[in-house]
Order: sequence, then C-alpha cells, then structure tokens
Amino acid sequence: MNNTDILVDFDKSVGRWIGSTTKMVDNYLHEAFQCEGLDLSKEQMIVLKKLHENDGLIQNELAFLTLRDKSSLARLLAKMERKNYISREQDDFDRRVNRVFLTEAGRIAFNRTRPIIVGLKEIMEKNITEEEIFQLINTLQRIQHNITTAEAQI
Repeated sequence: MNNTDILVDFDKSVGRWIGSTTKMVDNYLHEAFQCEGLDLSKEQMIVLKKLHENDGLIQNELAFLTLRDKSSLARLLAKMERKNYISREQDDFDRRVNRVFLTEAGRIAFNRTRPIIVGLKEIMEKNITEEEIFQLINTLQRIQHNITTAEAQI
C-alpha cells in the first residue's frame, strides 16, 4: 500500500476541527477589531498581551512565548513599530540583544481588546460546562505533548 492508497476521513480528524475552529476565532477577532477601529491582528494582540504581562522582554524570549520563529517575529514587530504599538531598544548590558516595550498607543490598543476577548470567551464557552472545558483543555494539552514528542523524534 502506498501513500495514495491511504484514505483519511477528515471530518473525524481532530486536526480538521482544531484548524477550522482556529480559523473561526481568527475571523471573529479580525472583524471585531475592525468594528472597534483597531488596526490589529490576532498575532499583534498576542504580542501586546505578552508585553502587558512583562514589558521589556528580550526579542528572543518574545519569539519563544508567542510560538514564532525569530524572523517572522521580527517582521511582526517591525509592523507594530510602524503603528507605534511597540518600541525596540538595545539592551544596556548586551548590545546584541533587543528589548521590546509597549508604547502608550500599544497599551491603549491592548486595553481596547480586552472586552472583545472576554466577549469571545463567553461566546465560545456558552452551553459548555466547566467539566467539559477542563476536559477539552486537558485533551488539547495531550495533543500538543504528542506533537512535541513526535517533533523531537524527527
């Protein structure tokens, strides 16, 4: 049997449902941000959130925390700098290291996303029990573990 003979029922695949749900969340956030006049992507909002939690992160740490490679994060940060959401400064002790800081505009933009995020969370969790949410998170964590383990063997 070769690869072309393998049939997969994608409608019963966990990956299909994770992927389509992610796409729906992305689309919802994009439209909600636009309706609020926010020139912001989900990825940029995640960076703002990480900096809100820990301003002045080293750029490489921020790449790790946002699950992005260094070059794609650099492009994202350049866009965010042009929008005046963040600033990058060389580290005082190691000139090779950039630290990333929220600007006042970035702080305001992040704070404007919070009601949108709370609303989306309420929409997603409507008619779902706490036990079901716990089970879903636990299952997704196991899936992530499985993928991480498989990647380590490649």
